[in-house]
Amino acid sequence: MLSVFDLFKIGIGPSSSHTMGPMLAGRSFAGELAALGLLGAVARLQVDLFGSLALTGRGHGTDAAVLAGLELEDPEHVDPARLPARAAALRQGADLMLAGVQAVPFVYGRDLLEHKGLFLPRHANALTLTALTADGTVLHARTYYSIGGGAIRTDADFDSPDEDYPAPPYAYDTAAQLFAHCTPHKLSVAQVVRANEEFWRSGEEVNARLDAIMTVMQEAVERGCCTDGVLPGGYRVRRRAPNLLRKVSALQAAGRRDLSLWPMLYAFAVAEENASGGRVVTAPTNGAAGVAPAVLLYYKNFYPHATEEGARDFLLTAGAIGLFYKCNASISGAQVGCQGEVGVACSMAAGAYCAVTGGSVKQVEVAAEIGMEHNLGLTCDPVGGLVQIPCIERNGVAAERAVNCAQLSRLEDGRERVVSLDQIIGVMYRTGLDLQARYKETSLGGLAEAVNAALERRQDPQD
Repeated sequence: MLSVFDLFKIGIGPSSSHTMGPMLAGRSFAGELAALGLLGAVARLQVDLFGSLALTGRGHGTDAAVLAGLELEDPEHVDPARLPARAAALRQGADLMLAGVQAVPFVYGRDLLEHKGLFLPRHANALTLTALTADGTVLHARTYYSIGGGAIRTDADFDSPDEDYPAPPYAYDTAAQLFAHCTPHKLSVAQVVRANEEFWRSGEEVNARLDAIMTVMQEAVERGCCTDGVLPGGYRVRRRAPNLLRKVSALQAAGRRDLSLWPMLYAFAVAEENASGGRVVTAPTNGAAGVAPAVLLYYKNFYPHATEEGARDFLLTAGAIGLFYKCNASISGAQVGCQGEVGVACSMAAGAYCAVTGGSVKQVEVAAEIGMEHNLGLTCDPVGGLVQIPCIERNGVAAERAVNCAQLSRLEDGRERVVSLDQIIGVMYRTGLDLQARYKETSLGGLAEAVNAALERRQDPQD
């Protein structure tokens, strides 16, 4: 079993798989070199990017992230405002400070290689880091796989059993197993999850971690709502959250009750923060980081019986649902498309919102199932390899949909429901495997292909 804190991770945008994962890989590799006593012998470092990391890495800042990791930065504590300037300096010829202490020249055209047509068999997001001597002798090399949500694996990790926590009071691997604990013990989903979390760490630590996650989520909403301007990346996508805030606030002041617009607005704010490289929480990924915070803040601001404990229950419930997808399917857009990111986020938020607004355990399951059912087959086709179009709007629509799914589930008791949450998770995974690679975070198909073709025609002087 995993903890909800293996799902919710504080980091930076724009991508958990293409930014956070590569940064962790670089940090891990630098740590290995230090542990082996090899730092002083390193004269050159080579970064080989494969598959999706090669195809869309530029737009996600993969190069800057790997190099920052090699300098021992980590996603949770790195200063997002410092990274662009440091990346620019490295591109202009500054030495890389390996492990923060060893100066190593890094030449982009020579040392950073993008193998865009090559996918390694273990995962679509792969990179190999190699340390060499002055004469080209390989000192140490390691291949890492960024498997989604800011998690990385090596070949050895794939070949060995997953490291689990000690068996908790309520062990489960599937949604059905978790729900089966609830009824006889008269416990909510959040209570079951909390009992397990408090088996591994103190109740005070659980609350502190949940509150820290909640704080970062809320700060991302606040920053996004008050930051105007244009997002980086060359497409000049304008931030929309501040203007939406002004218009939705005006509607409310005029007596309109369009409360459903608020989760959409909140999700826009977080997604735009993520797209700009700001600090967010994987929920379950950065590409879908706006959905859960949006619905959580909607609960806190508009549900009349909202409490701080209810907000924590929201995260515990959402985290449990997200882990079902992570452990039994995938949350990687490069593996199963956007259904594994925004679709999972919608499922998580729907189930959690249902739970904290009075839904039964069965209604929570139904809400989560509906949240995914209507995201099945969702492609991951980011325009320009950026987490902007269609990603930001998808976060907004999914947040509003999650609220609707929760409300729908609470209108019925769920007993007549044909499809279970576990079944929809299996269907999502199989659907993702069936998707062509061009629709899984490669920017080679779908909307990305259409927009790029239109831009090329616009630039053609013969048109």
